[in-house]
Amino acid sequence: MRVNASQQPPPASPPVAVSHRRAGRRIVLNIVLDGLISGAAAPLARFLADPYGGLLHPLWFVAGGAITLLISGLPFRMPQQYWRFSGVADLIGIGCASVASAILFSLGLLVTGYPMPSPTFPAILALVLLVGLGGVRMATRLGARLRQQAAGERRRVLLIGSDQTADLFMRAVEADGGGRYQPLGLLTGAAGQVGRRIQNVPILGTPEECDAVLARLDAQGQAVHEIVFTDPHMRGTIVSRVLERAHAHGVAVKRAPSLTSLQPAARVELRPMALEDLLNRPQWPLDLDGMARMIGGRVVLVTGAGGTIGSELVRQIASLGPSLILLLDHSEYALWQIDLELSERAPEVPRRALVADVREAARVDAICAMYRPELVFHAAALKHVPIVEANPCEGVLTNAVGTRVMADASARHGARAMVLISTDKAVNPSSLMGASKRCAEIWCQALDKESRREGRGMRCVTVRFGNVLGSTGSVVPLFQRQLAQGGPLTVTHPEMTRYFMTVPEAVGLVLQASVRGMANDGAGETDLRLREGGIFVLDMGEPVRILDLARQMIRLAGLRLDEDVAIRFTGLRPGEKLFEELFHGREAPVPTDAPGLKIATPRSVDPVIVAAALDAMERAALAGDASRVLEIVRDLVPEFAHNPTGEPDRAEPARPSSWPASSPGPLVRQGGQGIDEPGTEKDSAS
Repeated sequence: MRVNASQQPPPASPPVAVSHRRAGRRIVLNIVLDGLISGAAAPLARFLADPYGGLLHPLWFVAGGAITLLISGLPFRMPQQYWRFSGVADLIGIGCASVASAILFSLGLLVTGYPMPSPTFPAILALVLLVGLGGVRMATRLGARLRQQAAGERRRVLLIGSDQTADLFMRAVEADGGGRYQPLGLLTGAAGQVGRRIQNVPILGTPEECDAVLARLDAQGQAVHEIVFTDPHMRGTIVSRVLERAHAHGVAVKRAPSLTSLQPAARVELRPMALEDLLNRPQWPLDLDGMARMIGGRVVLVTGAGGTIGSELVRQIASLGPSLILLLDHSEYALWQIDLELSERAPEVPRRALVADVREAARVDAICAMYRPELVFHAAALKHVPIVEANPCEGVLTNAVGTRVMADASARHGARAMVLISTDKAVNPSSLMGASKRCAEIWCQALDKESRREGRGMRCVTVRFGNVLGSTGSVVPLFQRQLAQGGPLTVTHPEMTRYFMTVPEAVGLVLQASVRGMANDGAGETDLRLREGGIFVLDMGEPVRILDLARQMIRLAGLRLDEDVAIRFTGLRPGEKLFEELFHGREAPVPTDAPGLKIATPRSVDPVIVAAALDAMERAALAGDASRVLEIVRDLVPEFAHNPTGEPDRAEPARPSSWPASSPGPLVRQGGQGIDEPGTEKDSAS
């Protein structure tokens, strides 16, 4: 059925047109109101200047006051002012327009021959205009705030941060209508500021005095609803202590959004404190230019690309302009996830998703031969300690043999460098997982020393670090799942500690270590240690006690320890240690010339010896001979103090402690023949 055009309903007005019409009506209303106020201001100023001159005035006197103000207000955009959000800038514009209007009106009186009421008339008229126009705007803003306050109770908040960030927060609250949050005071790091005020909000003390300030406000009948950190850079010990004291007072702790003076938030939405805020560690500056030169225009292969570290490597590498990213993973689902994410995040970056097992030499060699990656980031590993303990042959095949397969294929097909992602569990390992990663480190050390000595070949850069927050299978997701189920949170031992770092931070430092490790050899101490088989170690700050981490996560969730959620101790698992180490006890941590990186120089082994050991290890693992695998691992990693039961007092003693410095080292046996490794004091320290 046809519809006549005349019968069709008129098209709806587009939203932009409606918005423009509303803005136009608001401007017209501003002009009318400003005209009425200025028109009334002229006779009022005349009366104040000459009270005995009479109250009656010609109509042009009123009209002249309105016209001159409207003309004077145009350069200062008075008709466009939003009265509800009037601020200092608007008042300055009103003041300038009032002075200009008074001068223009007085000149008009002189030109027309109308007698000036008094010599002070221009100043009086300017003041009357300023009070009338500014007062109406401030009254409008105050009324809007009172209406918002009447609609809902304001949250009393205690601010913690610098004076600048607190000022930005309070300005954002004002721009938001000021109805939701009522700042009671500010705690700042500068003790000399106590007693002063910012926007009429008193500075009550320092963050260390949080407990006393909360108690004092509570006694005054102004109990704090929330503590708000306004400074995005405030984290670590201060946050932990405030969180603990706030929990004791039943006060929630939040963080303000990122605010700037140029672009304040349209609506202030506080967010919960993140677990990363509790890490007490500086943010290290990164060599972004060096990373871009290293990655830009090159073919980059990432193994374990679907894992926690591998996927973050892919994200950061994609932002540096590679010519091609090869995503290699054994898990089809994990590979699909990172491939999909990369297609959305960086669709312009060419990529290939490759399903492969790093233990399969033929498949890895075919991939390297086809794509010839220039940089290889080897993050593929079996990392769950108890699972590797239960599957020792699989663990060494992936972690040790797989690393050798990947390194050999990369070098054979012209890679400039391979970066091995290692772990703090490789230091004085008590688990087979840690020992197998130490075997991988030894092989990469041997290749790198040979490359640096000959001045050619592939560099092998090894980077060692501890736990990352939120990684698959780590304690944080476990605690989060247990909290969602109502608890209890399970902790293996009350004294267990671990190093923690955020995933993006760890990967950024891995790239930084890659840049430094690939640099041309110099004469500095860092280069000397690299030539001796040095391993980069990320500066992870102080270790965190897992029990404290569990308590903080309970507080971050707004729950009460032992009342809402309990903590239960389960005992050490097979292969676990109470304390992880980034360096051997005899090996002092040495800083490098790159921020955030330290260097270790653990015992290195001749490549021939390592190759023979790995060959024997692979044969034993493929045959399922776990006892033979452990024997070879112990010979290659003499400091391996295996703890298969998870009991600290039953861990095997570290074997190097029983050897004199001049005695021969361990033997790596193959086919009944012993292969000796010279033992020195440095060799026995890993």
